[in-house]
Amino acid sequence: MIYRAATEADLSKLEELEQAIITAERPFNQTLKIEGAKYYDLPALITSGDSLLLIVELEGEIISTGYVQIRDSKQSLIHEKHGYLGFMYVEPQYRGKGINKLVIERLIEWAKVKNIHDFYLDVYSSNRAAVSAYKKLGFDDTLVEMAVHKK
Repeated sequence: MIYRAATEADLSKLEELEQAIITAERPFNQTLKIEGAKYYDLPALITSGDSLLLIVELEGEIISTGYVQIRDSKQSLIHEKHGYLGFMYVEPQYRGKGINKLVIERLIEWAKVKNIHDFYLDVYSSNRAAVSAYKKLGFDDTLVEMAVHKK
């Protein structure tokens, strides 16, 4: 497996994988657009000095992705900046092999070099498998976003 920073040449495949994530998460969020839903500003994640979009390749195919983006923290928190993790994806046939853990570890190491030591990510609370996997990596529940739709 090869771990490397994404480039603009990867955009087409990254957009496909973004749609795969949206499709997989649609059962957890009925308000996601059926067409045209996007989660990430992929070109900015690739070119910004405050982010690392990492891909994992096996035999020339992208099998996993993830990014860390340095963001300003809320004024109420003790840290001024934090690392936000997103686009955590592993192709289904490679899940359960520890690839996501390795991606997260590499992203955190990259951010620690930039003096970032606090990390956040979003996960649907009803996605029990993902919540469990992140807890095994040391993440804790901090804030639950709640929503209501009324016509």
